[in-house]
Amino acid sequence: MSATSRPETPSSKARLLPLGIILCVAVAGAFLLKDILSFQTLAENRGRLLELRDAHFGLMAIGFVAVYAAVVAFSLPGATVMTLTGGFLFSTFPGVLFNMTGATLGAIGIFLAARWGLGERLAEKMQSGGGRIQKIKAGIDANQWEMLFLIRLIPVVPFFVANLVPALVGVALLPFAVTTFLGIIPGALVYTSVGAGLGEVLDRGEIPDLGIIFTPAILLPILGLAALAALPIVLKALRGKEGL
Repeated sequence: MSATSRPETPSSKARLLPLGIILCVAVAGAFLLKDILSFQTLAENRGRLLELRDAHFGLMAIGFVAVYAAVVAFSLPGATVMTLTGGFLFSTFPGVLFNMTGATLGAIGIFLAARWGLGERLAEKMQSGGGRIQKIKAGIDANQWEMLFLIRLIPVVPFFVANLVPALVGVALLPFAVTTFLGIIPGALVYTSVGAGLGEVLDRGEIPDLGIIFTPAILLPILGLAALAALPIVLKALRGKEGL
């Protein structure tokens, strides 16, 4: 072992434990829960779920948010089904708020696990790396809010990636939480409204059209918001060139 290398201490190993648990549960869930958190399960149990909602609305709302947060935090299959279920049980409003709260809490769970295990050390290396790496880190820090909004607004960015990457580049918790909650509003609103009409779809024995978010009437406004979020980044880059 070289004099400059440092062995991994028990404390550093312990910091990786939460992220390791998330990864293990995610892998196990991909095999064990893919048929449980599904439209079929919702269709078979919707009557019972509606009865529980009517009898214990508050507890059902809290339980739903907790389950949604766990699904997101452990990257389990069925997040889309959960969003539709939120609309089905609680209608578009307050269902969209319950969906956004559960998704944000789950995202914070992944973010904190990744940042505690890896993010702080990677951010320090980027900061002290010098040259191009340090410039990339400085660019991220200078446009942090705009970039966070962008990765939430663009529908093609996987939710897990949008939770993990900010933790690995040293983003603080507050901007991550705020931009997550606000940035998922368009997608959450679309899918929650689809879920609000899910009863009629299930009565016909059909599956809801999840590609609705990519239709021009919905996608174009979302891309417009993304362009608006990107505008400050573009303006800063242009001002920087002018100052050269």
